[in-house]
Amino acid sequence: MLWDTHMHTHFSGDSDASPRQMILAAQQAGLSGLCFTDHLDYDYPDDPDLFLLDFSSYSEEIQSLRQEFKERFPILLGVEIGLQPQIAEKNRIAAKACSFDYIIGSSHVVHGMDPYYSKYYEGRSEDDAYLEYFESILENLRTDADFDVYGHIDYVVRYGPNRNRFYSYMKFADVIDEILKTIIHMGKGIEINTGGFKYGLGHPNPTEDILSRYRELGGEIITIGSDAHAPEHVAFTFDRVPELLSQAGFHYFTVFQERKPVFLKLNE
Repeated sequence: MLWDTHMHTHFSGDSDASPRQMILAAQQAGLSGLCFTDHLDYDYPDDPDLFLLDFSSYSEEIQSLRQEFKERFPILLGVEIGLQPQIAEKNRIAAKACSFDYIIGSSHVVHGMDPYYSKYYEGRSEDDAYLEYFESILENLRTDADFDVYGHIDYVVRYGPNRNRFYSYMKFADVIDEILKTIIHMGKGIEINTGGFKYGLGHPNPTEDILSRYRELGGEIITIGSDAHAPEHVAFTFDRVPELLSQAGFHYFTVFQERKPVFLKLNE
């Protein structure tokens, strides 16, 4: 009985889904609850308004649905904030704009470019592009960002020229270990994001090796998210999640309520 705590609706610039559709899909999938985490990305390149979030309308609609479904299905209000050093203070203010239950901090833009687009990889090796992405996560962590869990830590491999064909945790172990140790020291967590399966990688984001390394280093806070942008992707491949987390050494997963972690047993 899992929760999907990473999903997007029409409040995000890259989704047309209605929140109600996502709730119904989550119920159909047999989930225990969900958390909406629509995008907020200030300073997004080329289209600065694409991922701005209307806090008032967002909160009002989700809270209304929360009230409607309160006896049948738990619904939480979250946000996925795109982290960049130059907007750290702006993001800290945004984190307090609503009574969020949960905040995902993510790296979508690296030094003015989104790795979703091919120009990020032009004129250099794929490894160098990936390394810059991981180093940018460390830059964001050093800004004292306000978040609960760092999202899809190896997001970049979804879009590289060869995606994850030549990618491995070991190739970038030094910088990834520093990321994981910093997150643990901050008292934050990471997520297992099944979007990697949707993108055909054959692995979650981050990979199984990174999940195991995080647990080995003492990480305990781990949330589960599909990164769904449409109802058909809610709880995508969640049937694989309990075994993946168990193999990585986890007995619990985490759901945030009022910004506080609640630990739930994996096999109940």
